[in-house]
Amino acid sequence: MNTLTRWLRHLWLDAADSRRCLTRAGLQRLEEAVTRSEARHLGELRVCVEGGLDLSQLWRGVDARDRALDLFSQLRVWDTAHNNGVLIYLLLADRRIEILADRGLHSRTAPDFWTTLARRLSDTLHQGDFESGLALAIEEIGLLLHQHYPDDGRAHNENELPNAVVLL
Repeated sequence: MNTLTRWLRHLWLDAADSRRCLTRAGLQRLEEAVTRSEARHLGELRVCVEGGLDLSQLWRGVDARDRALDLFSQLRVWDTAHNNGVLIYLLLADRRIEILADRGLHSRTAPDFWTTLARRLSDTLHQGDFESGLALAIEEIGLLLHQHYPDDGRAHNENELPNAVVLL
């Protein structure tokens, strides 16, 4: 995609488009999926859907990965007791999903695990089935977190981050 086409797509899509791609009921189901997942492990999941980047971000050459890194910090996904927070970020304008894991979980996975998972999920997202794609990401990451950070009842499983989907 050329630069002008990308810029136009980003400037066309906004937070209202994020709200349109996921119904209120769909947002509720995704939040419930995060809650169910986090009940089984000590990790924290955040889901963020953004319509498009603003003009200043486009001018600086920000891509989905850069924006996900910025949101990873802004949403404090890195600030969990076990360093095992995960951000699932969907940038609608680029139809790109980025998955970022904090160092505690990232160090326990194969080097290409996250990019492989994102690539697999992108097929669902390219078909416009955003809720199913995000639900699948929550499920798969939840299984991984349960494998490495199970809630065995010995540690206090505090909900450190909100479970609601962030729409930008």
